[in-house]
Amino acid sequence: MEALENLPPIARLSDRVVRVLGQNPGKFTLQGTNTYIVGSRNPYTLIDTGEGKEEYIPFLASALKEHAPPSDPQQPDISDIIISHRHGDHIGGLPSVLALLRQSLPPGSFEPNRGGSALHDLVDGQTLEIGSSTSLRVLHTPGHTVDSICLHFPEDNAVFTADTVLGQGTAVFEDLSTYISSLQSLAAYKDKEPGKRDYALLYPGHGPVVKEGLKTISTYIQHRLERESQIVQVLQSPAPDNAEVWTPWTIVSKIYAAYPESLWLPASHGVILHLRKLEKDGKVRFLGGEGKDGRWQLSTS
Repeated sequence: MEALENLPPIARLSDRVVRVLGQNPGKFTLQGTNTYIVGSRNPYTLIDTGEGKEEYIPFLASALKEHAPPSDPQQPDISDIIISHRHGDHIGGLPSVLALLRQSLPPGSFEPNRGGSALHDLVDGQTLEIGSSTSLRVLHTPGHTVDSICLHFPEDNAVFTADTVLGQGTAVFEDLSTYISSLQSLAAYKDKEPGKRDYALLYPGHGPVVKEGLKTISTYIQHRLERESQIVQVLQSPAPDNAEVWTPWTIVSKIYAAYPESLWLPASHGVILHLRKLEKDGKVRFLGGEGKDGRWQLSTS
């Protein structure tokens, strides 16, 4: 397994971006959830809020004070919060973040959540203006979750990719078909506005900055297509133990034969997602059964 890079709790990544770790390291969160303070002056935009660890709030407060200090005392530190997707390690910290922001409001300024709805759905292709010269373009990239978004940030020649593309390792997904489509859309994305740049950097939801963004996305796509090809090759061979058809478990036992059996169960979940994609593509048929013991065969039509 690739060793995780040691990331500081707070890091200025550019003139307009400060990363604050959510203080929730783990197997799936790597060094923790990356949250981002974006903008050249207050009010800033915050991308994601961590999962609600109380250790996160002092770091966010310190980042706002020392790394993104207010230039206009009559404006709040943060005016907008963007949530990349519904997973708890990205949205769980919202209540504590709002509580912090209320404490720092200058006298006579507006109160977050006062009047009308504070929640707004973002639309694919929508441009969000933040500050006087900074903008974010919303890119709907379902697959990791149905509501996953990325954010193109032309001022930094970058895309905030949340959990669609990570800084290290590969991402998990709920629907492989839509996930690969989203990756292909990201790889082909071009900014349509005159004078705006496309992107090279990725600011991920977990892990360090990715400097070769397009290369990494292409690697993600290639990895998934290679795994799909492996599964098809297995299905083309006779099933083991005199069985008539393959199951995700027997497919995993073939593909992951060199790996510890303790890894086979999570691997079977990924195989199932690949099989569902192949079913949508008309390449395999589902014959019944549940989970890792479901029965699958190549389509003859």
